[in-house]
Amino acid sequence: MRLSRRTILLGAGSLPFAGASLRTSVLAQTAPAAQNAEVPPILFVHGNGDYDALWMTALWRMESNGIARDRMMAINFTDPLARSDDKVEQPNRSSTEDQRRELAAAITELKRRTGAPRVALVGSSRGGNAIRNVIRNGGAGDVSHAVLCGTPNHGVFATDDQPNNEFNGRGPFLRGLNEGESEVTPGVAFLTLRSDGLDKYAQSDGRLIGKPGTPTNVTAEGPELKGATNLVLGALDHREVAFHPRAFREIYKFIAGREPQRIAIVPEQSVRLNGLVTGTPGGVPTNRPVTGATVEIFRVDPDTGERKGSAVHSAKTGADGRWGPAQVDPSWSLEFVLRAPEAPTTHIYRSPFPRSSDVVHLRPARPLGPSDKDAGGIVIMSRPRGYFGLPRDVVLFDGKEPADVKSGVPTDAAATLRLPAAGIGRNIVAQFGEERIVARAWPTAENRIAITEMTY
Repeated sequence: MRLSRRTILLGAGSLPFAGASLRTSVLAQTAPAAQNAEVPPILFVHGNGDYDALWMTALWRMESNGIARDRMMAINFTDPLARSDDKVEQPNRSSTEDQRRELAAAITELKRRTGAPRVALVGSSRGGNAIRNVIRNGGAGDVSHAVLCGTPNHGVFATDDQPNNEFNGRGPFLRGLNEGESEVTPGVAFLTLRSDGLDKYAQSDGRLIGKPGTPTNVTAEGPELKGATNLVLGALDHREVAFHPRAFREIYKFIAGREPQRIAIVPEQSVRLNGLVTGTPGGVPTNRPVTGATVEIFRVDPDTGERKGSAVHSAKTGADGRWGPAQVDPSWSLEFVLRAPEAPTTHIYRSPFPRSSDVVHLRPARPLGPSDKDAGGIVIMSRPRGYFGLPRDVVLFDGKEPADVKSGVPTDAAATLRLPAAGIGRNIVAQFGEERIVARAWPTAENRIAITEMTY
C-alpha cells in the first residue's frame, strides 16, 4: 500500500500580537513555572544564510509556556550558506555533510546538557534538510520529533540543470532522502508546515529564482512528505511558516501534545541581552565571530529615535565575538551602534526586548556602493523573520509603501530609503503591522547606515 501525504488545511487567522509597547500591569506577570519536564528538549535549526537569532521569538513563546530555557538550544551553523555544487568546496559556504556533522554535534550537546534520551528538532527551510539528513543517517534514535517549516523537501526546482545543487529535487541529495515508499524515517514523528501559495521557494514558475517562464517542476505542495503530518498554514510566507505565532502554535502542539497556554510573549521584569557580532567576508554571510568590533547600546525615545542619555552598555568583542551581557528594561526601545572592521558604522534600531536572550546577533551593514554615493543618508527597513507582502501586509517606510518591495508573493525582507543631505538627522518611521520603529538618519559621508530591524 502506497503512503500518501496527509494534508490538513488551516487558516492563518488573527492571533494576539506581542507588540512593542508594554504596559506596567503586564510587566508584573511572570511566565508559568516549568511544568513541561515531559516535553523533550528542543533544538531549533535555522535556514540558508541565516542564524540562530531568528528563533528568538519562538524561544520566548516556549518560555512563556513553561519550557525551561536550559532545555532549548538554537544552532548557529558556522557557514550557513549552501554551496552552488554540494560536491565542490566554496569559501565560507557549507555542504550537506558539513551541516549534518554540526547538527549531530549539537544534538549530542543538548542531550548531554539535559540528560534526555531524545530531542525534538525544529527546522526552517534548509534547516529541515540537515534534520532529515541527520535522522536518515544514523540519528533517528536521538530524535523524537522533527518539525520542518517551509523546507524544500522536493526541491526549489527539479530539473536536469545543476544536478549537484542541494535544492535540486532531481539531485542525489534530495533523491536520497525521498527514496522509498515513505519519505520519513520510522520511529520519529514528522510534521511539515507550509504556505498556501505564498512561499517564494515553492513556485511552479522560476521567476522568483531568476528564471522567469521556466517550469521548476515544484508546486506549493513541495514541502510536504509522504508519511508525515502535513499542515497548510494559509497565506504565510516562506519564513513565517517557521516564525509566525501561527507556526508556533502548531510546533508547540505537535511536540508537547497539547495546545499552548498562550501565544503572547510574557515579559520579564529584568532583561539580559547577549549575542555575537558576525560578518560577511567576501559578501557571503557567515556566523563566524568578528574580533575587535565595538558595540554600544542606547535607550531611545520610541516616538523620535532620539537617545535618552549616555550608552547603557559598551563593549569590544574578543575572539569569541560576544558583546554582552547587557542589562536593559523590557520597556526600552534601543539603538545598537556597531563598529566592525571594514564595514560602515551601523545603527540598528530595535523594539523593546520583553525577555532575555543570548542570541541577539549583530551583523554590520554592507559597505556603501556606487548606488549610494549621491545619498546623504541611508536607512534600511529589515524583517528577518518574514518577508514584506503587498498588499497582504501594512508596510510603511517614512509614510509610504516602499518602492522596492514587490507586490504578490512576498519576496523582500528589506527595503532601502536613500535620503538627500537635507534629510540627515530627521526621524524615519518604519511600520510593519503593529510594530513601529523610529530611527534617525545618519550621514553617509561619515560611513554610517541606519537599520530598523523588525522583531515580529
